[in-house]
Amino acid sequence: MAGLAFSGNLSCGGHPLLNYRINTNVIKTNNKIETDTLIKVAPFRAWVRKTQPHKHKNYLELIYLSAAHGNHTIDHTPYAIEAPTLFVVRKEQVHHWDIHDTPVGYVLLLREGFSQQSFDKGLKGLIARVSATNCLRLTPNDTVEKLFSLLTSEQDFAVIEGLLKALLAKVIAIAKPEKAAKGITNDLIVRFLELLSRPESLQNSVAYYADKLHTSPQNLNAVCMKTLNRQASRIIADHIISEGKRLLIYTDAHVAQISHQLNFKDPSHFIKYFKRHTGCTPQAFRKANSSHHIFKYTTPQATNSTALPTCLPSNP
Repeated sequence: MAGLAFSGNLSCGGHPLLNYRINTNVIKTNNKIETDTLIKVAPFRAWVRKTQPHKHKNYLELIYLSAAHGNHTIDHTPYAIEAPTLFVVRKEQVHHWDIHDTPVGYVLLLREGFSQQSFDKGLKGLIARVSATNCLRLTPNDTVEKLFSLLTSEQDFAVIEGLLKALLAKVIAIAKPEKAAKGITNDLIVRFLELLSRPESLQNSVAYYADKLHTSPQNLNAVCMKTLNRQASRIIADHIISEGKRLLIYTDAHVAQISHQLNFKDPSHFIKYFKRHTGCTPQAFRKANSSHHIFKYTTPQATNSTALPTCLPSNP
């Protein structure tokens, strides 16, 4: 339901499609929005074709494509670009493009501060609902492009709120029914997942997050079970494993460095933790997924056994 942790199809068996390696111990982070800007909307850059895997600096990115062909990979899962489509990249996620022709569309960048400044609960709910998935297939509709176009030049915050609310409501309305996101409305869960989307401060402790949220571990767990049908500890584990997988695939960091970055006391603890949740050691996972991990990008060769997954919301 939440879709806020990586739940793609990579496993110890690996994935043959992607052939990227970044020769660094950290994942590249891009920043396309000024520090004091809460929202930025612009046409999608027509010259974009292939990009290196990267993250964003503390903002949500919505990408609407009305024309383009190729693949868009988000957290190791490749999606076929079938316009019109809305892609959603959350701030903790890694993504990259392989576009085969001239893309047409818009990019909307949204900082957390926007929701904090807005008093429109309906708008906040729509943002949470749309960001619960990485990809929404849409039926063709001129209204979406008109709303994006209006947002590129609007400066009044109240008007921007109205336009964004109309845009997100329209996107949800025209999303193909079987692909629509369900979203989350419980405020405690939304804030819990927001904390978990900060990989630099991940902690394997329900008590830690309960304290940050000014509630008890018991109440946090009860709300998680009621809203997501999952224990709080399992949700935390999913985020830790997700970030571990990103670092293993997209960086050259040693397991000891990743262990330290994820706040484990020692590498052996991280190795046991990773194996318990994935069925293989970090080293085995990296080796099995080494097709991601070479120096030069090579164009994937499509085969019947490597068909791109359908554009579905992330599973819990």
